[in-house]
Amino acid sequence: MANHIEKRIELKAPVSRVWRALTDHTEFGQWFGVKLDGPFVAGQPSHGRLTVPGYEHLKWTTVTQAIEGDRLFSFTWHPYAIDPDKDYSNEPSTLVEFRLAPSPAGTLLTVTESGFDALPEERRFEAFHMNEGGWEAQMRNIAGHLDAHPD
Repeated sequence: MANHIEKRIELKAPVSRVWRALTDHTEFGQWFGVKLDGPFVAGQPSHGRLTVPGYEHLKWTTVTQAIEGDRLFSFTWHPYAIDPDKDYSNEPSTLVEFRLAPSPAGTLLTVTESGFDALPEERRFEAFHMNEGGWEAQMRNIAGHLDAHPD
């Protein structure tokens, strides 16, 4: 099994616009499906609740790792932590990185999630499999969001 997921999409929006869609916590929540309590701050946790139908009972917790102007936004989290009765806090987390680069159409967005090999063996395959499909859907979500909100 692979240790990381990587998805790429060429977005018809300038880097600055994609950056805002990624790093403004309210806008991020609109396309990602989460209502966040406050802004992303490097080195700080981010909390909220999922708004995706069927998952509204789940809490969102990440720790922002980097916000490097218009090129890298990253956080760590516990992937596919969907059992509300389980405490995932002692498990290793994975690293999610959003990298932006100018492209002929506007912006090339690359999302990488790594660190699956450190997860408990009983969760590793399912977390990888579910997030593989999840990132595929999120690439469509951000593209649709930017198409609907170009400014």
